[in-house]
Amino acid sequence: MFAIVRTGGKQYRVAAGDKIAVEKLPGAAGDKVSLDDVLLAGDGAEIKDVKGLNVSAEIIAQERGEKVIVFKKRRRHNYRRKQGHRQSLTLLHILSVGSDKAEAKKAAPKKAAAKKAD
Repeated sequence: MFAIVRTGGKQYRVAAGDKIAVEKLPGAAGDKVSLDDVLLAGDGAEIKDVKGLNVSAEIIAQERGEKVIVFKKRRRHNYRRKQGHRQSLTLLHILSVGSDKAEAKKAAPKKAAAKKAD
């Protein structure tokens, strides 16, 4: 199953197991984040309903992107300006694409089985 999510003003096509670099998100390496702004979801050629759908991801690292040089020059006016920029990025590992209800149903039987065993 795949989903198209929006974060940081950009859209990404993700599936379980993918690794993506997005605009900086708060959190440290190892933290779990949920991408709730799902625009489209599907399984193969079939489109799924996105209501209540979210994408679970784990933060791998907080990094900086490649340096971009901004150089301005006006000919014959002795005007030159050089400036660099490095964007802050968050590397994410996509854990699952699914709804909150489906994840709660999967977790509930494990907890119930553990209580019965005690």
